[in-house]
Amino acid sequence: PKFQENLRDFPRLQATLNMGPRKGKTGGAETANVILGPQAKEGENVFGVCHLFASFNNTFIHVTDLSGRETYIRITGGQKVKADREESSPYAAMLAAADVVKALKTVVINALHIKMRARGGVETKSPGP
Repeated sequence: PKFQENLRDFPRLQATLNMGPRKGKTGGAETANVILGPQAKEGENVFGVCHLFASFNNTFIHVTDLSGRETYIRITGGQKVKADREESSPYAAMLAAADVVKALKTVVINALHIKMRARGGVETKSPGP
């Protein structure tokens, strides 16, 4: 009564008190079964593309689907070690590769095409002789 009389002075507050339940919120706790990655049958190979880039300063591992549009995981050697000088070390690349394997198991990718790149600029972009 007296509280509602004071609400006449605050129409915005009155509107919030008269609102219904929030949209999207349901009373029951429904859990949806979410499956990540492509759908595959048991024993079927699901391919991804692993883009490896090794520079003098870092090692990048980027795994996408076959078209290259969807990224499954992207990780660098610098994310795995604390010292800047160790970003391009084989140890950092090994730790990054281990994380990539763990992530791909959850996404159900069990086969990879590997594309490698090396240093760029005026040098050749293909590794090796």
